[in-house]
Amino acid sequence: MAPSSLKITVYDKIRRQYLDEIFGGDHSSRHMELGVRANGNEIIVPFFKKPYRVSAKGIFDPSGMQPGHSVSVVLCKYLLLCPDIHPVGDDWVSYRDFKDAAPFTGAFANNVERAVAGAFTGKLTELRGACLKLGGYSPGVSLSYDLAMQFDALPKVPILLLFNDLDSEFPAQSSILFERRADRYLDVESLAIAGWLFSEYLINEGVKP
Repeated sequence: MAPSSLKITVYDKIRRQYLDEIFGGDHSSRHMELGVRANGNEIIVPFFKKPYRVSAKGIFDPSGMQPGHSVSVVLCKYLLLCPDIHPVGDDWVSYRDFKDAAPFTGAFANNVERAVAGAFTGKLTELRGACLKLGGYSPGVSLSYDLAMQFDALPKVPILLLFNDLDSEFPAQSSILFERRADRYLDVESLAIAGWLFSEYLINEGVKP
């Protein structure tokens, strides 16, 4: 069997296990606390403003295509971890502040924060445009950065982007922050995946004509 076929089989099995667990009981009332909505036998989960359809039959994006494994994992984990009580802790923290995040912090810094800084060095206007295309909005507080934008990765998992462009003394720097309670809605690995997808989406929007 070719490696690519093996990977597809493994990913499909993981996705199937998640969906069986999500739809194996009556969790609809709990899921509604997540800011998602029911549509017949489907759960509509907005991920960066794009509605994904999740059902026992599978996961589909707005065009009817099955999303990549990373998106599927984040959506399933969001539905599976659904806390019984809305957690407190809406202050912003860096990814490394989460318990058990240590194995992923290096990759998060390189593949998320430094990737954004590198892609948009000297391109503040392009970054602002990319943020707006991705559904970014003002965080509603005054922050001393060249750019500060908030995004709704998931209804209960906002992301805050802080960016300073290069100047005569320092290179461009970006920070991606989560609410402290975010790890109650996603495990730390899924939070890292969400951050990586965010940086990928943002960079892709930035290079579009």
